[in-house]
Amino acid sequence: MRSDTIKKGLERTPHRALIKGTGVPQSQMDKPFIGVATSFTDLIPGHVGMRDLERFIEKGIHSGGGYAFFFGIPGVCDGIAMGHKGMHYSLPTRELIADMVESVAEAHRLDGLVLLTNCDKITPGMLMAAARLDIPSIVVTAGPMMAGRGTEGRRFSFVTDTFEAMARYKAGVIDDKELQVCEDNACPGMGSCQGLFTANTMAILTETLGMSLPRCGTALAVSALKRRIAFASGEKIVDLVKNNVTPRQILTRAAFENAIRVDLALGGSSNTVLHLLAIAREAGVDLPLETFDVLSKETPQIASMNPAGEHFMEDLDAAGGVIGVLRQLGDRIKDNPTVLGLSTLELSSTVESVDERVIRPVTDPVKKEGGIAVLFGNLAPKGAVVKQSGVSAAMMQFEGTARCFDSEEAAMAALMSGAITAGDVVVIRYEGPKGGPGMREMLAPTATLMGLGLGDSVALITDGRFSGGTRGPCIGHVSPEAAEGGPIALVEEGDRIRLDIPNRKLELLVDEGILAERRSRWVAPEPKIRSGWLARYAKLVTSAYTGAVTMAE
Repeated sequence: MRSDTIKKGLERTPHRALIKGTGVPQSQMDKPFIGVATSFTDLIPGHVGMRDLERFIEKGIHSGGGYAFFFGIPGVCDGIAMGHKGMHYSLPTRELIADMVESVAEAHRLDGLVLLTNCDKITPGMLMAAARLDIPSIVVTAGPMMAGRGTEGRRFSFVTDTFEAMARYKAGVIDDKELQVCEDNACPGMGSCQGLFTANTMAILTETLGMSLPRCGTALAVSALKRRIAFASGEKIVDLVKNNVTPRQILTRAAFENAIRVDLALGGSSNTVLHLLAIAREAGVDLPLETFDVLSKETPQIASMNPAGEHFMEDLDAAGGVIGVLRQLGDRIKDNPTVLGLSTLELSSTVESVDERVIRPVTDPVKKEGGIAVLFGNLAPKGAVVKQSGVSAAMMQFEGTARCFDSEEAAMAALMSGAITAGDVVVIRYEGPKGGPGMREMLAPTATLMGLGLGDSVALITDGRFSGGTRGPCIGHVSPEAAEGGPIALVEEGDRIRLDIPNRKLELLVDEGILAERRSRWVAPEPKIRSGWLARYAKLVTSAYTGAVTMAE
């Protein structure tokens, strides 16, 4: 075992003394040492219930014949960090989390890992670490929140009943009382936000990749099932260690293609593009950005999920969960190993029935193409990403007038003041991985756009990114970003921009000679943040089309 490095031999007498100093009995020294990386925090609804799950994971590890050691991992709530300086830190924490898990696992020579996670950047950070370390690992996602409940069967959700409600209030559609009702009911308790936002999309994709047990991706945070999954994961990690089953045996090209297809079929968050690219890189799997678009054209969207659709995570879980989606996708899914021991095709064959009101057959899809599209053109030579599952038919093709803003705050001020009108294309730049730094989510502007009733007449384009809760004609991840001198930096007020999602085009309708002249005048802006670790991050981070990962060279 890896842990023998710190447990065996005369020269490890001091090491054993320190281990015993933590309370480990001599009788447990020969067992596998299992690290439980827990992202418990009182700061995030999706993580406040983890103390309970920690108990069940620990019970499972000891029942399976291992010895559990807990260590802490930080978490940032994107919803709370939204719209201010805090959002600069969200995506970069993904890199910190991967580095922290690596550091503890290597320094203490842990034999295996249980990765307890839930929210947006924490799950991909943990998966990046698992792929990088390639020691036996299993992921436990803490589960989605229940929908809020109101009178006459109304169900509340975080984005539509907070961010979009704020804009509806501004527009005079709802009053003070209704706004308060939304605020009080949008988040009824523990768990990740109820729709197919980034946290829940990543939980589903983690299960699809084969890195968590069946139902883990959809079982509710408050459920006894989630406790049982936590216990079973604790038992299973010991088995994985004994049989030396490591993440790279599971995280194959087939696994990533399966994950992309499930994401497309459900209409999930566009942030998963960044995360899957980053995880694949750590796993040594070649996964170009174009793969998402190739598979999108072959994979129909078969579920209508909140925020762009009608169903909540609790509906998806009851309808058959991830395995139900695999079954409905049929031969589009490739066979691949999972931590359970059964392959993906073996798992999909265990489903007796699927509620086709929620997970529709591929012969009767919600939309003929998958939920994400990758656009190219002279405005995005290296690509841009749109969650086309949330775009209305009227806005799939659109031409409008550029309204340029060099920060999210400036764009929000224009939106809230009524300065944006039908026919505009809001361009938010210098918010990319380097320029932000940290590639801030633009949920506030996009939700405001929808709340003001402009979702069918105004488009939004940014080198930043969007929340999984975003819907509407919002194009993100524009690459190269403005801070690198990408074409988005050359757009001027009044330029015409053409969006053509069916043909995967994003075009700035300006003569190339004029763009060349503008390029000759362009000067890179001063960094927005010059101190702290974000200043270092900005120097190391790569473009969105590569997953916005940090590289030393």
